[in-house]
Amino acid sequence: MSSSPKDRREEAKAAAAALKSQQAKAAARQRTIAIAALVVGLVVVGVLVAVILNNGSKGGSAAATGDQVTPASVSTRGGVVFDSTGLLQPGADAPGEDGELGTADDLVWPQSLAASGGPVVVSVYFDFMCPWCGYFEQTQGATLDKLLASGDIVIDSHPIAILDRYSNGTNYSSRAAAAAFAVAEGSPEHYFDFVEAMMADGTQPEENSDGLTNAEISAIAAGVGVPQEVLDQIESGAFVDYTATATDLASQDLGQLQTPTVLLNGQQMTENWTEDGVLEQAIEAAKG
Repeated sequence: MSSSPKDRREEAKAAAAALKSQQAKAAARQRTIAIAALVVGLVVVGVLVAVILNNGSKGGSAAATGDQVTPASVSTRGGVVFDSTGLLQPGADAPGEDGELGTADDLVWPQSLAASGGPVVVSVYFDFMCPWCGYFEQTQGATLDKLLASGDIVIDSHPIAILDRYSNGTNYSSRAAAAAFAVAEGSPEHYFDFVEAMMADGTQPEENSDGLTNAEISAIAAGVGVPQEVLDQIESGAFVDYTATATDLASQDLGQLQTPTVLLNGQQMTENWTEDGVLEQAIEAAKG
């Protein structure tokens, strides 16, 4: 038997109410899911922020946080400076015979130490992997040692790193220069012996080799008398980051980096130092 119009209306109302109830429940579920997702998202963001802040407080990079260790013994231009008495602290004045700072007052220390008739400031820029730098040390090192001891010159020594790309990824130039800075800082009386030993024929690594390990560099330093606390700095690479700064300073000062570069009282030497006696003659002429 068919239902009456009244019954059909009641059935339609019931169906509509049921549908409305289902839609309300579905909407509630969607709101719950959305709120849960938002909460999870906020938690994730909070964790990421905490990690970033925590990493920042730990100094994620030396360049960003100022953690680079700068040797106290270096000049503002990245060199270590010696006269006949030993290491000169940055900014030290060494008057010439006339009691004044002489002819190069307009130049940054140590070039300002130059005095007419007095010591010539010899600045040497070198890379421990550079074969010509090795040759310079082997052929001219004794001449510079003699002139330094006699008081005729001040040596402004600049270990830099421009040949890291030739050490098969070991960054030998940077590590060797860092070792030199460590020796200058903690055992300056052994500095030139260390440089000479590192540059000796048969010891200086060839380009496109791995170079020496930090332990091997440390052993060379120990062989010339460098004490253990400095050897520890060599092995840990204490001044490796500073080497990049020293190299950048050299680039600014020289314009074009090549090694070896020799300056006499701040002026680049153009004479051929590979010829016997030429370096000593150029230094004598620079006295003025």
